[in-house]
Amino acid sequence: MKVATDRQVEQAYTLARERYAALGVEVERGLERLARVPISMHCWQGDDVGGFERVGAELAGGGIQATGNYPGKARTIDELRRDLEQALSLIPGRHRLNLHACYLDHGGKQVERDQIGPEHFQSWIDWAGKDWHGIDFNPTYFSHPKAADGFTLSHPDRGIRDFWVAHGLACRRIGAEIGRQMGTPTVVNTWIPDGYKDVPVDRFGPRRRLLDSLDRIFAAPVDPALLLEAVESKLFGIGAESYTVGSHEFYLGYAIARGKLLCLDAGHFHPTETISDKISSVLPFVPELLLHVSRPVRWDSDHVVLFDGELLAIARELARGDTLRRVHIGLDFFDASINRVAAWVVGMRNMLKALLFAMLEPESALSQAEGRMDYTERLVWLEELKTMPFGAVWDYYCLERGVPVGMAWLDTVRQYEAKVLARRSSD
Repeated sequence: MKVATDRQVEQAYTLARERYAALGVEVERGLERLARVPISMHCWQGDDVGGFERVGAELAGGGIQATGNYPGKARTIDELRRDLEQALSLIPGRHRLNLHACYLDHGGKQVERDQIGPEHFQSWIDWAGKDWHGIDFNPTYFSHPKAADGFTLSHPDRGIRDFWVAHGLACRRIGAEIGRQMGTPTVVNTWIPDGYKDVPVDRFGPRRRLLDSLDRIFAAPVDPALLLEAVESKLFGIGAESYTVGSHEFYLGYAIARGKLLCLDAGHFHPTETISDKISSVLPFVPELLLHVSRPVRWDSDHVVLFDGELLAIARELARGDTLRRVHIGLDFFDASINRVAAWVVGMRNMLKALLFAMLEPESALSQAEGRMDYTERLVWLEELKTMPFGAVWDYYCLERGVPVGMAWLDTVRQYEAKVLARRSSD
């Protein structure tokens, strides 16, 4: 594949920088800001949310569905780590890894979820080393026999609730130890699939039980230098179409009342709602936000993130003002119909592209026009920015960070597919 030479990239960047300077935009400042933003890259894209929990068996009960059968899925921890390393080498910047509890390294010995500990993730910590900015963590409240009937922390059976509370407590301990060793706080995010397929009679009961379970998990104080805790809502799920216990309103109230981070997932709301609009609505009331940036297609289908209007809207909300200081960005998609490594690279690079695009806006000029109620000038500014030479700045950022420019990274993925991924299908 023919790509621009380094000299061509540098020349185009110089011209682009001059164009932006004419608008009052310091391109170097935008690049410096972008370099300080870590994106949390989700491990579950690499193996279709399978995990490595069950010895000799797939996860079962209340699972999450990934569609497609593209060859080369990671089957072991080593394979997944190799794929993650390949993807990371093609993404500019220093980023975080997002793990689910079901990706533990149990050494071939079955470990129940209420018994997992930091020792089962020590190899992940050692592997992440200096290549990753940090590790985030998620309790796995799905794909388990005790989740098969659709309820976990809100289950009417006290014994099952106790099991999942113990799992949540274990994940808290794991997250704190990861944060201690990595030197950066671990964001531990709680999402449960609990709900009813059809219309329930009692809507209060499950939510009272969920409230009690969460309070039991979060009862002991934690050091925010080691651990940050988020709660994540959902509009509905397969098998929970009529009633979701952990709704947006429930978790918004809980996050405000208990001082937790609120997680906004792009696919967890009504199709006409966008999380870009919610950021400024909830930040005045919660300490920080966690974003799960995904792409819903008619529902929470977790498609690969595109460089589209909503992604740009999210990025603009984050880049304007001091918002990024209080927001943690993670991606959440799993597409098994395309090369899984390429999916990571496309999604991560698009998130970074959107942030850079937003950081190259003349924020002061836009704010002044809006403050004067000159909506004509505001509209002209926003439209004119769409055709500015942003791509030249992005290419230079990639070149500067030592990753392929343009589509050149796809050649690397194709070579990796031929040498590594394709062989997995024949093993």
